[in-house]
Amino acid sequence: MIKFENVTKKYGDGPAVLANIDLEIEKGEFVSIVGQIGAGKSTLLKMIYAELHPTSGRVYFNDRPIDEIKQRLLPYFRRNIGTIFQDFKLLNHKTIFENVAYALEVLGDDEDEEITKKTKSILDIIGLKDKADMYPYQLSGGEQQKTSLARALIHQPMLIVADEPTGNIDPISAWEIMQLFLKINEMGTTIILATHNKDNVDKLKKRVVTLEKGRIVNDQKRGKYII
Repeated sequence: MIKFENVTKKYGDGPAVLANIDLEIEKGEFVSIVGQIGAGKSTLLKMIYAELHPTSGRVYFNDRPIDEIKQRLLPYFRRNIGTIFQDFKLLNHKTIFENVAYALEVLGDDEDEEITKKTKSILDIIGLKDKADMYPYQLSGGEQQKTSLARALIHQPMLIVADEPTGNIDPISAWEIMQLFLKINEMGTTIILATHNKDNVDKLKKRVVTLEKGRIVNDQKRGKYII
């Protein structure tokens, strides 16, 4: 599904943030990308959803070079990918229901009745059905991140990309988020997770790719967080 082929990324004349990365992630995998701050984790993820392009080398999505996708077609490409961030990125003036439904509304593809049906369904799956009429500031950090996850899932993406999704929440809520990721992965969605959370990575017992100074130094099929 995802392939990095000899990818290097530099910003201006600075040193390489990523250097000679070769990486393949198959459909249905759950992969944790780990490493210290500045190792290149976020840069790697941004190349998957085309926020950044390599300085050299290529990144492929289902055998298609991502850098060849025309700017006007990027919104359609990104429908294949649900993105989740550390800071939730919720709209505080909208309810939880409205935050999730908005992800469908901006695409303009569904009727109001269908949007309502899909939103109720995903909130039920995530465990926020009873919080639908509340606002983000009324929820815990864990519940806000669950809302972000629901929003990322609403258009049924092939891939979820999560950049430090548990960085702002407590350990119990963080593991609840990980269990939801596992549930989603079991349903066939590919998960790529960048994280510093060693305990969660070790509990997942999924593939672990370790970055150090922009290079892959370890790739374990059922790995642990080793730095």
